[in-house]
Amino acid sequence: MTGPLLPDDRIADRDAFVAFLSRLRADYTANGPQWENPTLDRFLEALEAWVAASPAAYRNHGRDLPPDGDWTFFAHALTAARIYE
Repeated sequence: MTGPLLPDDRIADRDAFVAFLSRLRADYTANGPQWENPTLDRFLEALEAWVAASPAAYRNHGRDLPPDGDWTFFAHALTAARIYE
């Protein structure tokens, strides 16, 4: 299954990240039952596992994990999504 982000795609700024999130949500709306992790619990568990293993995942695609990711922003976004209306 092709998802909303391919291995060579880059998210250059906040607007591109917002557009990616929109594509991800649309993919879930269209294909959620086919997702390996269709519940929030399973999705977060898989997200945790993938982030922990991400250096190896990047190496499998012949890349290094980008050193400039803003992990705090991503954590704030996930935390805020719990209560944001």
